[in-house]
Amino acid sequence: MTATTVQRLRRKSKERECELADNARLMRAWLAWHREQLKEALAGVHRDVMNRLMAQLKDLRAARELIAFIEAQDWNAVDADTRLTALHEINVAIMRLRERLGQEPIDDALPGEPLRAYQLIRSIIDPSINQFPAACGEKRAEVIGKIENTERQS
Repeated sequence: MTATTVQRLRRKSKERECELADNARLMRAWLAWHREQLKEALAGVHRDVMNRLMAQLKDLRAARELIAFIEAQDWNAVDADTRLTALHEINVAIMRLRERLGQEPIDDALPGEPLRAYQLIRSIIDPSINQFPAACGEKRAEVIGKIENTERQS
């Protein structure tokens, strides 16, 4: 091995170490942010529903029980930030349950298949999460067309 090759390998190794350290730092920050969001949700206006949800998730044994619990709550009265925090906590709990049962942590349904637990829950808690205005794509294409026409005329 030449000295140049050794230097290049050391540099790559150092870059990789820096990248891993950066990723670990970002992961810690992301987890801390989620803990803070949960803390705020548990102390906020909708603390009752969030405390009941966390109790349900703590003792989660079956997705059907969780779906029934979710359906019994009035999610329209809950603000968007709290709903997103709830969805995050539900997602984590379902993944842990699936792993305990020896299943893949994530197993969303493919088009044409029945929705899985998390997908059903997400549609109950925030039905707008997967809805897009029908005209959105058409309007975007129209705007892009206008931009292209303007560029051609310039």
